[in-house]
Amino acid sequence: MSTKASTKRRTAAAVVVALGLVTLSACGSSGSGDKAAGSGTVTLVSHDSFAYSKSVLHAFEQESGYKVRILKDGDAGQAVNKAILTKDNPQGDVFFGVDNTLLSRALDNGLFQPYEPKGSDQIVQRYRVDEDKHRVTPIDSGDICVNYDKAYFSKHELAPPTSFDDLVKPAYKNLLVTENASTSSPGLGFLLGTAAKYGDAGWQGYWKKLKANGVKVVDGWEQAYNDEFSGSAGGKKAKADRPLVVSYASSPPAEVIYADPKPKTAPTGVAGGTCFRQVEYAGLLSNAKNTKGGKALLDFLISFRFQQDMPLNMFVYPVRETAKVPEVFAKFGPQAEHPETLAPAEIAKNRDQWVKSWTSLVLK
Repeated sequence: MSTKASTKRRTAAAVVVALGLVTLSACGSSGSGDKAAGSGTVTLVSHDSFAYSKSVLHAFEQESGYKVRILKDGDAGQAVNKAILTKDNPQGDVFFGVDNTLLSRALDNGLFQPYEPKGSDQIVQRYRVDEDKHRVTPIDSGDICVNYDKAYFSKHELAPPTSFDDLVKPAYKNLLVTENASTSSPGLGFLLGTAAKYGDAGWQGYWKKLKANGVKVVDGWEQAYNDEFSGSAGGKKAKADRPLVVSYASSPPAEVIYADPKPKTAPTGVAGGTCFRQVEYAGLLSNAKNTKGGKALLDFLISFRFQQDMPLNMFVYPVRETAKVPEVFAKFGPQAEHPETLAPAEIAKNRDQWVKSWTSLVLK
């Protein structure tokens, strides 16, 4: 997913080098504005990464007349919780970045009001949820997966792991670093992946084995990937000693794209049998002050132009059927063929208890 030149994305959705921003100018569709071409300011509340091509937003600005202000509120969990606390007097009009791990919390707390954006029929069917009320719209997808340092495994003549089962084998003792499931979106996604794989009765036993095999837990993605993982550009500078990290399937292409000089192949790989599918959504906030502008902005977020622009800005996969990813992205960061998934209802039912049990089991 997305990364920043200055601080790399810590959450749900991006991976290695995002474009930072505080405010920006954008637009919606001409039919949704306050006037014929739209006017005023519409505010998008998001987690720390919302990356874009200036040319794309400039074009929409000219078409719509809207100016879009971006408010960044930390990682996904923090941003969702703050949005819920302020829902009666929201900070903005649209919220982007609530993913399937936290979606039920947002919906149960009445965070969004109904709106079905123009072009919703172009969204891949498997990503659609809440189709009776249309309170949220899928915007992007990504896979949370274990990444490995190719150089380390080549040097040690050790095959990299390919599955959850591999990670608890003695050969991989003290090699994995992951994020705290209670504070980090990829950390939570990895926990949910193990719950999907081993079931409610088996995931705790798996984590006992993982803990005994020396898994290291840190607060968030930034620390895990850039400070602890030996395969990342940041990790090499920090002389990191963990060749396995919980990150994203789209981390390897980011390592290629932002390297100077660019390598012919990615220095990192993905353990395809450790992936959990993450989907991010956006919605029109309840009590939004500029509902027309918010609707226009949602139209824009699933437009072909924005969806086609996303992969190399936020390192996520588009959800619009006709949008394609660039060759370098498809080559080095393909989506997992068989990711673990959980129905939103199952996540809603078990998430809080799973996190509580995980915290007690792994951190104490």
